[in-house]
Amino acid sequence: MANKPLEYKGHPLQRAGNIVYYGSMADKYIIMLQIMDTKKVKDLDVATKVSVQLQLTDPSIKSRDRIVKKTEKDSLYLAISSPLSAA
Repeated sequence: MANKPLEYKGHPLQRAGNIVYYGSMADKYIIMLQIMDTKKVKDLDVATKVSVQLQLTDPSIKSRDRIVKKTEKDSLYLAISSPLSAA
């Protein structure tokens, strides 16, 4: 059985270091979650500050101009469960 990519609510999740991409580059938008700060809980690093950006996937647009919306959340759970709602 082939490895199935990690998904959340039917959309793919890709991690690169402290950045998690939610969505597919085939879609018009993706959400970028960047873990800005963490704290230790037992042996785990838990995110305490997450930057959330809704970005266009169009490669012809400069990367800084792709950002449609952005916010910050106090946990990875809040960032992924309600990424662009009010804090």
